[in-house]
Amino acid sequence: MMLAQKTKRISIGRRIAIFMAILGPGIITGSVDNDAGGITTYSVAGAVYGYNMLWTLLPAFIVLIVVQEMNARMGIVTGKGLADLIRENARVKLSFLIFAALLLTDLGNTTTEFAGVAGSMAVFGVSKYISVPLVGFGVWLLALRGTYRFIEKVFLIFSVFLLTYVVSAFLGKPHWSEIGHALISPKIELNIAYITMVVGIIGTTIAPWMQFYMQSAVIEKGLKQEDYKFAVVDVIIGCIATVVVAFFIIVACGATLHQNGVTINEAKDAALSLKPLAGNFASQVFAFGLFVASVFAATVLPVATSFYICQAFGFEAGLDKKFKEAPQFYSLYTFMLVVSMGIILIPDAPLIQITIWSQVLNGVLLPVVLVSMMLLINKKEIMGEYTNNSLQNIIGWSTVIILVGLSLTLVVLNVFT
Repeated sequence: MMLAQKTKRISIGRRIAIFMAILGPGIITGSVDNDAGGITTYSVAGAVYGYNMLWTLLPAFIVLIVVQEMNARMGIVTGKGLADLIRENARVKLSFLIFAALLLTDLGNTTTEFAGVAGSMAVFGVSKYISVPLVGFGVWLLALRGTYRFIEKVFLIFSVFLLTYVVSAFLGKPHWSEIGHALISPKIELNIAYITMVVGIIGTTIAPWMQFYMQSAVIEKGLKQEDYKFAVVDVIIGCIATVVVAFFIIVACGATLHQNGVTINEAKDAALSLKPLAGNFASQVFAFGLFVASVFAATVLPVATSFYICQAFGFEAGLDKKFKEAPQFYSLYTFMLVVSMGIILIPDAPLIQITIWSQVLNGVLLPVVLVSMMLLINKKEIMGEYTNNSLQNIIGWSTVIILVGLSLTLVVLNVFT
């Protein structure tokens, strides 16, 4: 019997109340997916290929739902984080190598988020030597002083602000008939540049840290088996929000930058380029969206990393714990923020190389994490009667195979081109 079948019959009003209480992990995880790296990827896709990359969002949406549902189910059934389960079921040396590589990767990813903070605030004339330290101190204080429920509410507000990209898209006056044609009959090119972009768009929706954060958030929230059905709805809403934001970023850049032959290298360039094409307001709205996404991810990424590293080595972890109760958790969180900010504040820091190699490491580690998930969720001694059924395994392993192929392609293309 599936978890959903065990949910008690309750009134509609009670269902809504329960869902509102459960709301959070899925939406936050999906929204953070649209971080500085994701926004850059979607912006470049729109600028270079116009609307012709919109079709990639459908398979990305399906993949995201499949993977996040498994995370939610494992967290609810076992009451343990993914890091805990990997540590308990894998060899010590292998676990250490996996988590050491994940720490290095997330350090690079967090650095990229602070690059997004610096770039977005530069559009408003604010120096990175002011914006980066202020944001860094703010997110550090939020984690140190706030409770999980308060921080979750802040994250949900951040998620809503990401919808500013919808405004940017409409200000660009897109051609909806062309968008419809691109979705129904996309122009697919068989060349390295196009394939790289497809891999980048689909790959940016799934990152190793997301799987750990989602499962840890479910546990931190205290969700039980009777909450499963509502947790799945939360996951689906988060996935929809992710794809909607991505859709309108591509549309905004396709309607303006692509139409005028403007090339960009990062999301900040997109915001600046929008000014003469769609007006100053459109440029500022786009930059504000980048700022919100970067601050959001700069907060969540170190939290997620600190969660799973502490879980992996048996240390106390949690935003509801005080510093003296979880010193390793907060020390690691502080370390990641300080190092990431320090790198950004170095004059002429090699940010592009950091971004590229963090993506390469993500690509290398993603298959390892996903295979570990599939093996764990099919162990009856771990999941009992809630292991995957045949259809879920077909979808799950197919997703793993596709993502492994895409990740390896991304690594090869980044290293050898």
